[in-house]
Amino acid sequence: MSETKSVKSRKVPKKDAENTSAAIVSEKPVVRNTQCWSPEPSTAIKLLWSARFCAALLSNITDCDETFNYWEPLHYVLFGKGFQTWEYSPTYAIRSYAYILLHSLPGHLHSLLLQANRVLVFYFIRCVLGMICALCEVYFYRGVCKAFGANIGRFALLFLLLSTGMFISSTAFIPSSFSMYMTMISIGGWFLGNIPVAILATALSTFVSWPFACIIGIPIAVDLLLRKKQVFDFIKWSVIAVCFILVPQVLIDSYYYGKLVIAPLNIVLYNVFSEHGPNIYGIESWTFYFINGFLNFNIVLPLALVALPLTILVQSFLNSKMDMTRQLLPPWLSLLSMYIWILVFFTRPHKEERFLFPVYPLFCLNAGCSVAAIQKIYHWIFSRYKPQHYTISSNWIAISIAVIFSLTSLSRSAALFYGYHAPLDIYPSLHRTADNPKVHTLHANKQVNVCIGKEWYRFPSNFFMPENWELQFIESDFKGQLPKPYSRQEDATQIIPTHMNDMNLEEPTRYIELSKCHYLIDLDVPISTPHEPKFSKFPDQWEVIERQPFLDKERSDKVFRAFFIPYVSHNYVSYVNYTIYKTTRRNKRKTF
Repeated sequence: MSETKSVKSRKVPKKDAENTSAAIVSEKPVVRNTQCWSPEPSTAIKLLWSARFCAALLSNITDCDETFNYWEPLHYVLFGKGFQTWEYSPTYAIRSYAYILLHSLPGHLHSLLLQANRVLVFYFIRCVLGMICALCEVYFYRGVCKAFGANIGRFALLFLLLSTGMFISSTAFIPSSFSMYMTMISIGGWFLGNIPVAILATALSTFVSWPFACIIGIPIAVDLLLRKKQVFDFIKWSVIAVCFILVPQVLIDSYYYGKLVIAPLNIVLYNVFSEHGPNIYGIESWTFYFINGFLNFNIVLPLALVALPLTILVQSFLNSKMDMTRQLLPPWLSLLSMYIWILVFFTRPHKEERFLFPVYPLFCLNAGCSVAAIQKIYHWIFSRYKPQHYTISSNWIAISIAVIFSLTSLSRSAALFYGYHAPLDIYPSLHRTADNPKVHTLHANKQVNVCIGKEWYRFPSNFFMPENWELQFIESDFKGQLPKPYSRQEDATQIIPTHMNDMNLEEPTRYIELSKCHYLIDLDVPISTPHEPKFSKFPDQWEVIERQPFLDKERSDKVFRAFFIPYVSHNYVSYVNYTIYKTTRRNKRKTF
């Protein structure tokens, strides 16, 4: 039997039936099924590449950590300029430069060959991330088809392809997304019987991106050590992983920080053993992940949560009444990783959307198992005496779930794009402004200050800034710690920056006076405060250069701001202007 397609017009050989974990429900005699199919990997990769390239070009930067902890250090590595956060101070050293260097390779290649502007470098790196994600998804999809069969495989592929969660995470430049890639490789390798790949991918995720991602590999370790007794192979490949992944990483990080640094260990020490941990950045209600998960996966989330009990029910209760194929892995073990992750992270006070990225593919797998279980239950209740495959009698269930999921996911992704994409639209226009002598009259070699206040966390990175244009912060109502530029010295990564702390305490040295700003980028919301005024009310001081619509969530309906419905949503949502202002106070000076 093929790994990705069911057998057509022939009986399933006994040997093949024993080597798949798909619980195919049928009545004797064996019924030939012509509808339980799944796309070939060559078809799947074309679909996934199309979706991921769309994500690379259209998805937003949803987390300021992505900008300041990853895009900015990457910009520094590529071009010698960028913002530095306290995590990259040698005093704390909880981020790995090995991870940054890994992602710098496509940037170096693009800059070397094409010498294009940095905005194109940014999107090229995103496209590379999307391409890599799609390759990982196909590998995972092949493993699911082999371990669970074509029906579950095709549902997992559909959920991966169209879910808003994958649209957001697939091209995000953060360790959580890299761990998501490695989850698909490790679980896919496990299902395909490629144990070295499963162990090395888990190790790569743990060491290079996020040490807490190791818990996804717990079921793999249980399978190898307790079920299969492959202790030697497990130890051998674990040692290889340490030698060829962790040791080079430590050498790279120690070189950049100027001292011995084991970044994964530092992350664990800070998050688990420090007095405050990450809670100083805010805590969320227990409902946070359920709401966020529903927005990103809609019906897939509840289906994923009930996958294990449903699968066990079908295999234990219906097994005596139906012919079922034998599984290579017990369902409690093959579906366990998602539940371990939920148990750990849903109970933490500090919650962020990106913390769920590593198990997004497992949501898709588990939901596919739930759909198949529901189909089997329906078939047993209503059609068990009919000589047909369970996917035929319950086809309407599959179609209904697929249509509801697809339409809701596309609606959510469209809402994110139309509502919040303005920053990625507005910042590239700075280049047009810099090249337009009718607008920008400052001398070419003079530094230009572009200022942001309350919108600091939506800055997409220095990749969008023209040459000699510098981002500056002005005081706002935000009272946490802002990043500061890397030192211009050659050994900047080894220098301990001044005025930095790990308590998220405000550092007033980050701000410049508003009078020193040449340009200003701000969201023109109705409410103003002394530190966050409406600059549009001062046309004698600030001239509008460019503006883009941005969703005003305070004055928009909750449902229609979350999901986009053509020709309807605009009646229930409101927009404000995301604006670039130019100061008018220097118009009469010779330098401007």
